[in-house]
Amino acid sequence: MSSARVSRHARIRMMAAVATVCALSAAPLVPQAVAADTPPYSETYRPQFHFTPEKNWMNDPNGLVYYKGEYHLFYQYNPNGNSWGDMSWGHAVSTDLVHWTELPLALSHDDEEMVFSGSAVVDWNNTTGFGTKNNPPMVAIYTSAYKNGGKQAQSIAYSTDRGRTWTRYQGNPVIDIGSNNFRDPKVQWYEPTKSWLMTVSLSAEHKVQFYSSKNLKDWKLQSEFGPQGATGGVWECPDLFPLAVDGDKKNIKWVLVVNINPGGIAGGSGSQYFIGDFDGKKFTADDKGSYTPPTGTVVQDFEGTGFGEWTTTGTAFGQGPATGAVDWQGAVTGFDGQGLANSFHGGDGATGTLTSPEFTVDSPYLNFKVGGGRHPHEAGTVMDRTPPEGTVLADFEGGTYGDWTATGDAFGTAPANGTLPDQGQVSGFLGDGLANTFLNGDSTTGTLTSPEFTIDKKHINFLIGGGNHPADSDNPTAVELLVDGQVVRSSTGKDGEALNWDSWDVGDLAGKKAHIKIVDNNSGGWGHLNVDHIMLSDSKAPRVSQETSVNLIVDGQVVRSATGADSESLDWASFDMRPYVGKKAQIQIRDMNTAGWGHVMADRFTAAGKPAKSVVQRADWTDYGKDYYAAVSWENAPGGKRYMIGWMNNWDYGQSIPTSPWRSAQSIPREMALRTINGRIRLTSKPVGSLESLRHNRPAATASDVTVKSTSKPLIGPTANGKALDIEATFSPKDADRFGLKVRTGAGGEETVIGYDTTTQELYVDRTRSGAGDFNSTFPGVQTAPLKPKNGKVKLRILVDWSSVEVFGGNGEAVITDQIFPDPSSTGVEVFAEGGTATLNHIQAWHLQSIWR
Repeated sequence: MSSARVSRHARIRMMAAVATVCALSAAPLVPQAVAADTPPYSETYRPQFHFTPEKNWMNDPNGLVYYKGEYHLFYQYNPNGNSWGDMSWGHAVSTDLVHWTELPLALSHDDEEMVFSGSAVVDWNNTTGFGTKNNPPMVAIYTSAYKNGGKQAQSIAYSTDRGRTWTRYQGNPVIDIGSNNFRDPKVQWYEPTKSWLMTVSLSAEHKVQFYSSKNLKDWKLQSEFGPQGATGGVWECPDLFPLAVDGDKKNIKWVLVVNINPGGIAGGSGSQYFIGDFDGKKFTADDKGSYTPPTGTVVQDFEGTGFGEWTTTGTAFGQGPATGAVDWQGAVTGFDGQGLANSFHGGDGATGTLTSPEFTVDSPYLNFKVGGGRHPHEAGTVMDRTPPEGTVLADFEGGTYGDWTATGDAFGTAPANGTLPDQGQVSGFLGDGLANTFLNGDSTTGTLTSPEFTIDKKHINFLIGGGNHPADSDNPTAVELLVDGQVVRSSTGKDGEALNWDSWDVGDLAGKKAHIKIVDNNSGGWGHLNVDHIMLSDSKAPRVSQETSVNLIVDGQVVRSATGADSESLDWASFDMRPYVGKKAQIQIRDMNTAGWGHVMADRFTAAGKPAKSVVQRADWTDYGKDYYAAVSWENAPGGKRYMIGWMNNWDYGQSIPTSPWRSAQSIPREMALRTINGRIRLTSKPVGSLESLRHNRPAATASDVTVKSTSKPLIGPTANGKALDIEATFSPKDADRFGLKVRTGAGGEETVIGYDTTTQELYVDRTRSGAGDFNSTFPGVQTAPLKPKNGKVKLRILVDWSSVEVFGGNGEAVITDQIFPDPSSTGVEVFAEGGTATLNHIQAWHLQSIWR
């Protein structure tokens, strides 16, 4: 069960990640151009061959089991809305893992608990006594998330009618260790001991525990695994299963999948795995050895008593390098030598910069160590917090709301002075007061309305943070501008407590009478708003930097940036300097954040010929994209197959994607295998074979031996164009720097680039121009996966749906899953090469039929 859900604020406090950059923009009143009478499953961004519920919010896949000819897909579901809340188990079944039938709600939340993630098994031997030998029960094992106190424990329910109706066990919970971060049980039958095996997560401790039972009711702890690998976020939704290496049934290894949020390979949510051995009680990961970074020339290691020619502003970095932790800081590890740059001088409330002298870029990579807060650089932000000149309509100072009118109970009788009880740390407001609707938690609702005023300037600027529930949603958290009683502008938070400037252009409303209304009509997760300093101005207030980052500046612009992982341990990072060789550049370390983890540390800047890799990059990942999380596998699949599916979304922006009346899809189910690739055993995946049943009888396009030199051109002709495609392609790199395919090309230069970088030997997906993406600053970007050519060729399988791409490279060892939200008219497919020549050896592209019609 993903951690961005329940006691979200408690989790954020626990992770001390409360001040993530809150990317805010004026939200459109309509999330997508869909008529009210649009038939279900034909909406603008509705996936056509991925499972989605007809309506409402969905996240983690749960209860994956095969029984009597049906693959069961249960899933985290909100029966009452299109954002996270009221977690229950939705239910769908399929006979082929492609065509799905949505069934009624399986396990519902109630007054005492929400039903978090878990698994299901068929109790063939009726060890529970819930059924009979002739009619064995299906048993669901799930996490009870208790509403009173937030405790998480493991419970069971059973069905004797193929999962259609369910009865909760009267003896629940069956495992209770008194923890608020103990969830997501995956259960299977372990034949050698003729007992049930549970793999379950101690999320905050980065551990997985293993329990055994004879009857699914009485459990005994056997061992635990971790921390290991990537630990930048909570561990969730573990899965453990055996696979034959290279198909050799005499060589069995065990795979432990551990989903992590945040801290995934592409940022935010991700799914890592470990390969090792399991003896019935304990999992032991294979030893991957120690890591030695590439050699190079050290350009700054902070070993002197001062910063040398580097210059500081502010107070955060002190008078010189730190020798480790400074006052009030936790133990600092991972730096080299005796010194490092550390902006915790004065605590998280201090800010400042540390800037190198200008230098000429003459090496391919700049490697360095970075730690501290995870607050990324956001393009276009400024470091000056001073608001523009104008007329202040409300600054919420002085202890009252003045002549503003409040309704409901969310605003209380007076402005807040900052962070409220049980709330993550609030930052970014001006002065001592702000409107904060977290009074008594997210459950409270209400409005706060200004007196009437005349719009006499070009912009209305205001600071905003809190929940992302747009004005047109069922339960908004939004700031609204009303003219003649109608909402003409609105903005919402971005699921972060930090306030930042938002601005409405109101030049066309000059002279109009207006009201501003702050609306909190949401009682679920992030059901609150933080608002301050509402003002009329002829200037737009620029968004303010809230980063804790190491930046590369070329021609006055930040062109590369790295940040910490909410950790006092420094880890390797690397900047690709190749595009800037010969140019003048500077390194600037910025601490512009005053909330939790509002500091940054850096050390050992090294010019090198190859990039250094972080712990996250050295970990193994089931998928390298932004949108593959909570991945778990089916039990009892025919033929001993191991099929896996993941939630095709990311907690960084999952509740903000522009879809309605549903939100979120599941990935295509994948067949998993262990293969030896370049001397290493890797977990590989390929789309389930039955997906090919959706292909039209003949390919829409076929081509061979197409040479492309430093250009991009349409693939064959319009027959290859489409919004739902299955593409198989093989390339020979020749001397090109990069090559590949562009899909969903069209309107206004939209394109999703699926390419291969011959220098780094990486597969990549670039969705910076893939359509709608301004709902969150972390959405646009480029995702990469290591992939070596085989016999001099690069093989790709690409699945394109109405709002996603899934790219399988090589034999499935490099997979990238990304959501995209292009204009419906963007249907083009192009082949490209950059910096030289590549050959498209062969390509076939099929249009895929919809599973909904």
